[in-house]
Amino acid sequence: MKNNVYAEIGISDSVYQMGEQILLSLRPQFEDIDQTAEYNQAKVISAMQKNRVNAACFAATSGYGYNDVGRDTLEKVYADTFHTEAALVRPQITCGTHALAVALSANLLPGDELYSPVGRPYDTLEEVIGIRPSACSLAEYGVTYSETPLLPDGSIDYESIRNAIHPKTKLATIQRSKGYATRPTLSVAQIGELIRFMKEIKPDLICMVDNCYGEFTECIEPSDLGADMIVGSLIKNPGGGLAPIGGYICGTQTCIDRCAYRLSAPGLGQEVGANLGLMTQLYQGFFLAPTVTASAMKGAIFASAIYEHLGYRVIPGSKETRHDIIQAIELGSEKAMVAFCRGIQAAAPVDSYVTPIPWDMPGYDSQVIMAAGAFVQGSSIELSADGPIRPPYAVYFQGGLTWCHSKLGVLMSVQKMLEDGLIQESDLSLPVLEQSI
Repeated sequence: MKNNVYAEIGISDSVYQMGEQILLSLRPQFEDIDQTAEYNQAKVISAMQKNRVNAACFAATSGYGYNDVGRDTLEKVYADTFHTEAALVRPQITCGTHALAVALSANLLPGDELYSPVGRPYDTLEEVIGIRPSACSLAEYGVTYSETPLLPDGSIDYESIRNAIHPKTKLATIQRSKGYATRPTLSVAQIGELIRFMKEIKPDLICMVDNCYGEFTECIEPSDLGADMIVGSLIKNPGGGLAPIGGYICGTQTCIDRCAYRLSAPGLGQEVGANLGLMTQLYQGFFLAPTVTASAMKGAIFASAIYEHLGYRVIPGSKETRHDIIQAIELGSEKAMVAFCRGIQAAAPVDSYVTPIPWDMPGYDSQVIMAAGAFVQGSSIELSADGPIRPPYAVYFQGGLTWCHSKLGVLMSVQKMLEDGLIQESDLSLPVLEQSI
């Protein structure tokens, strides 16, 4: 019996049976996710075939990296997959925040204004921008910043945006995912409408989308609907769990040229930057990304449905449409956040014996708890959960290279909540559901 192996890992029969019952109601959504993955898989393969990916692309280069065919071809594959003029895909980009910092600093000059039409960006960008003072921030170099908060229901405040854009507004940054907030994630259609609206007001406005956590969750990307740049991390969705480091920026040739100059040096641009023997992982990870992302989405829906049943506020709800891999769950207390993260850590293949505790993480203004027994440090396409220790004490669950691992992580989080007395056995019961046809 399947539940026997779960029992060996430490999951009680009552937790397991609740999960199985909830799964019965999720089959139609899982089928929709599989269809999206199938489409995106074909899109990636088409781009690889068009650019004649071959064994020579996997060869290692060092030093300057001149004439690196694998690196140059991979960037063409990314550009064709995301339907952009050019792409910068490099292991020298250390993380998503670094990729965003490169894109912003490359395309903003002293006296320009950076504008966010969707409220405050992710915590780690606050020091990049200079919202929280930091050496080498955009503010220190004379770039100003303004923002328009979302409306109370999470929708876009178009009237305020119309009034906020002025001649010095050079670049608009749009964060697709919720970050450490409990707002809805923006759909590609919403982002496209926002870009269209802003470009009607100021046609030369550069629109950049922080695409982290959103790649391959839909059949289109923001670059299909007018984004001048989309930016992300290779240790999230597009790395497929195999990329050990890296980031990407896809967009117009003009924007990407400037990003390349900022990443390396003026006059050098994309011509330098050795691949350091990472090409096989970067290609194969991108190949696997659509199906890995699908597994993570299934895990997010499963988590949403279970914690919805347990009475917690979840964003998004289990029946809502999804546009990224993140599931926010408002747990209401630090104790509950710690218990949840202990469950995710206990389900990990790496460091399962470690106990996650809140700590002062660089780039954040609150203590953060993080659970991640990952093969790649900080890889949030792998099963992980984290969140800042502050009201409403929301934990952000994401990742899972396979659906089976995501399922195990969710069940283990419930088990730890049960063991700590945060939920009761009676909370687990629900009517027996008939399997969907």
